[in-house]
Amino acid sequence: MTQINSCVEDLSGKGFEERIKKNIVVVDFFAEWCMPCVMMSPVIEDMAEKFLGKIDFCKINIDENEKIASKFNVMSIPTLIIFKKGKEAGRITGSLPNDILEEKLRKFI
Repeated sequence: MTQINSCVEDLSGKGFEERIKKNIVVVDFFAEWCMPCVMMSPVIEDMAEKFLGKIDFCKINIDENEKIASKFNVMSIPTLIIFKKGKEAGRITGSLPNDILEEKLRKFI
């Protein structure tokens, strides 16, 4: 696992299952070639800072982790899956502006 920045963790297949077991974790399923994913990256980073200590944020590249994307039926990207103690609690697909994403995420705290 490598750090993208101080708030958003880049997951690989090895650390995924263990990581999502911790409290509330938002996993951003993305691909480097996906323009909406690239546009969402600063939004995700902003949310990670706003929800620091309440929600953890991670990214997982679907091209490098196809089995995980398939396991969770990620059919389009970007897809954010919100996990609570290892169980899927919600899903957000597509690009959203900061204020709308923040509003949606507050419901999980």
